Amino acid sequence: MNLAQFHRILRQAFLLPVVALLIMAGTLYWQLRGANETVRLIQEADFRISQTIGVGKLIADQESGLRGYEVTGDDRFLSDFRQAEGHFQAQMDSLTAATRDDATQKTNIEDLRNGYQNWHDAFALPIIATVKAGGQTSDITLNLYGKSLMDQVRQDIGGIMTHYGTQRSERIQQWQTQVRNTTEALIAIALGMGILIGMFTRNRLRAVSSAYRTSLEVLGRRAEEIYQSEQQLRRTQDSLLANEKLAVSGRLAAAIAHEIHNPLDSVSNLLYLLRTGATEEESRQFIDMAESELARVTQISRAMLGLYRESRAPVPVDLKEILEEVLLLMEHRFHELNVTARTELPEQVVIDAFPSELRQVFTNLISNAAEAAGKGGEVRGEIRIDASHFQASADKPAGAIIHIVDNGTGIPEEVRPQLFQPFFTTKGEHGTGLGLWVSQGIVSKHGGSIEIASDTSPASHGTVVTVTLAERPPIATGTVSELP
Repeated sequence: MNLAQFHRILRQAFLLPVVALLIMAGTLYWQLRGANETVRLIQEADFRISQTIGVGKLIADQESGLRGYEVTGDDRFLSDFRQAEGHFQAQMDSLTAATRDDATQKTNIEDLRNGYQNWHDAFALPIIATVKAGGQTSDITLNLYGKSLMDQVRQDIGGIMTHYGTQRSERIQQWQTQVRNTTEALIAIALGMGILIGMFTRNRLRAVSSAYRTSLEVLGRRAEEIYQSEQQLRRTQDSLLANEKLAVSGRLAAAIAHEIHNPLDSVSNLLYLLRTGATEEESRQFIDMAESELARVTQISRAMLGLYRESRAPVPVDLKEILEEVLLLMEHRFHELNVTARTELPEQVVIDAFPSELRQVFTNLISNAAEAAGKGGEVRGEIRIDASHFQASADKPAGAIIHIVDNGTGIPEEVRPQLFQPFFTTKGEHGTGLGLWVSQGIVSKHGGSIEIASDTSPASHGTVVTVTLAERPPIATGTVSELP
């Protein structure tokens, strides 16, 4: 075989890999263009969701300013109302322009615009005019009418968010399908071309003289390098896909803000107590308690959203003091619900515990009991020393049992097995289904338990929640992030 034939065979042998690489590059480029377009659409959906959230905030600012002006008559509260009013139309025009090709979303946005305008013209402006004229705006029917208009606005915002969210999910699924198709196409092309190249090379190289074996060895090493590069590229792609899945899971983990609501309710109750004529000493106490509740917000937020692990050791706490404090903070809520609260508490029951977390548990349970009792109902809190479950020490009780009792309609038997499951709620849109689940995790962390007994019969209806706490938590304590 002469040198010209050898060069021709070499050219033929290298031509197929070049063609294969060009086909793979073209396929990859075509798929990446589609994937980039899908990513752009996902980013656009994210931006529209952010815009919709901004519209909701503008409406909330207007409603908040209107309520402040309605209550106080101070024109300063209208500054937020006017400022949000000025930006609302621009935001809505931007959303409308972005959805000109989406008939469904265009209808949703038009419904939102009409609902807002109805609330603005039929309720907000008349309220402002009435207050300016010195009239009264405390009419229940009028305010319920305004609430119904605002509820419709919020429902329209929710419809827009749902539509954008559905589009985003579909586009993410499309992107995943494109990535999978690209991977499968590259693998198929690589395998097909590899087999073809192998067969062709084997057929042609049989004619090559042994004098050219050195050249063949060089070619073999080059082919091995190409193969290793392809394998490394495939491993890199798999790693990127895995990291993206983890990132999506991490973004979806920002779910639970329910427990922040209770401390903020407590701050609202303290402000109510301050407004109703507290003494100077009581005012200082209420301010300290409000600061403590705000600190709880930070702690709960870090624990739930940041998977924060509390490292502090348990400290001695007086359950009677904690329960009385929670009842005091709930006084305004009891007044709103027309619920009577009674207590049967011993002088002092001290155990080792995490006080902020126990306060969180009792706030959840007492709030649930008050809502279950309803108008004219009764909530009762009891504490007793439990010498039958725990080993007593020389200076502390063996443990404690806390009963939270209400005389509401009771919990149906078919619902009870699901009460401690996350995201299960009987409150409809007003509940998240996390309160009892979180409370159970906290009590378990303290080495205790929660049990619920309920009766739905007309003669003796009501519910009893029993919290059993040990003298001190186990040495290996968990955190809120390790809830069952």
